[in-house]
Amino acid sequence: MRFIGEIPSHDLTYSDVFLVPGRSDIVSRLDVDLAPDDRTGATIPIVSANMNSVTGPRLAATLARRGGLGVLPQDMPLQDLDAAIRWVKSQPVAFDTPLVMAPGDTVADALRRIPPVEGHGIVLHDDAGRYAGCITASRLATALPDAQLGDLVHGALASIDADDVTGGRAAFDLMVAAELDFAPVLHHGAVVGTLSRKSALRATLYRPALDGDGRLRVAAALGINGDIQAKAEALAAAGVDVLVIDTAHGHQEGMLRAIKAVKSLGLGVPIVAGNVVTASAVQDLVDAGADILKVGVGPGAMCTTRMMTAVGRPQFSAVLETAEAARALGARVWADGGVRYPRDVALALAAGASSVMIGSWFAGTIEAPGELNRGADGTLFKESWGMASTKAVHERFGRLDPYELARKTLFAEGISSSKIALDPLRPSIEDLLDMITSGVRSSFTYAGASSVAQFHERALVGVQSAAGYEEGKALPVSW
Repeated sequence: MRFIGEIPSHDLTYSDVFLVPGRSDIVSRLDVDLAPDDRTGATIPIVSANMNSVTGPRLAATLARRGGLGVLPQDMPLQDLDAAIRWVKSQPVAFDTPLVMAPGDTVADALRRIPPVEGHGIVLHDDAGRYAGCITASRLATALPDAQLGDLVHGALASIDADDVTGGRAAFDLMVAAELDFAPVLHHGAVVGTLSRKSALRATLYRPALDGDGRLRVAAALGINGDIQAKAEALAAAGVDVLVIDTAHGHQEGMLRAIKAVKSLGLGVPIVAGNVVTASAVQDLVDAGADILKVGVGPGAMCTTRMMTAVGRPQFSAVLETAEAARALGARVWADGGVRYPRDVALALAAGASSVMIGSWFAGTIEAPGELNRGADGTLFKESWGMASTKAVHERFGRLDPYELARKTLFAEGISSSKIALDPLRPSIEDLLDMITSGVRSSFTYAGASSVAQFHERALVGVQSAAGYEEGKALPVSW
């Protein structure tokens, strides 16, 4: 990456900078390869944050199916983490994971899990686990809240035979020919997944992130306290592909001990550690055995660290410095936090990040954990909260005695509850991935780069005023 003009002496964040177009011979943005160079096996440079309100098994599987990597949070009990990893590994690659409910569940039950939008649906299984029908999510919009889902099934919704799906294009053509927007996929009478026209189309544009056995990849986080070796071994046994050792202040002795302890096990999976914002921290954590550094202190939407403590660093400069230091040592960085628009993802990659971690932006999606809620104005939303907040502290340490829990809660920081609206135009994480990767691919073509490595080299960055940043925003109203 190069600056246009003088290199600024002060730190910068994403809104302070912009990309300058350069000479390019890239014909189409589809010619761009977004695969990160961090040895995680991902095929797009997008990682979901290890936050309880962001990454659950369903989101992790959906993200991996499109080439990204979901990081399951450390607050999950070990047996639940084990089950979540194994569940992700068991999910279909060629088809979407079905949303399964019972015929006796109500429309109100369903609307807490999925909005009434096109391209989604619900598979019904009876008490014996047999396929009992399928309804489109859009059907929920005209049904009474107390109606049972089984009563909405009138005749069999046309299904697709798994043997007929030889690829994304074949699936898309099948659905067009049958005039279907959503359908279950059956194999010998059993549901093995679902498909929509969009998901069939996406299968032609994305490459899934798969392990050596052809299963979806998934990461999991662990803290720096307790028997970290036993937990790391258990996660590896469950099939985890990447381990993320995570704490708010990554440049501390406890983190270095934790990295060394996990590295000594020789588990054969990449070790991510953080969070850090300086080259000296990168040096120490890589020396301890980290392969990837998680970079960012304070830029997250749910984080109050900078206002509470004054500690942190503008994210663009943090990524720029740490990425350069990491590459010199054979390591890589993930840019964690501060992403509001696709442009920010592109800028993080330009600064040298191999992947970009996204939190709150993904919290308001169908696949994120938690139920859908409806505001007084009818807006659908999910709740999100910071991982140092009172809510997160209670989830993490709820089994402590009341006195110790009260001590930890007293010093909690971060937002305990925020309503993240579900975008009616982009309700799924896949919709957001389409928007993000489309923008980033175009950024690469403007720079004349066909890969992440080339983008690191060819990106030309300028510094702008606040007015310059505002000028780049679309007008919310017509002329």
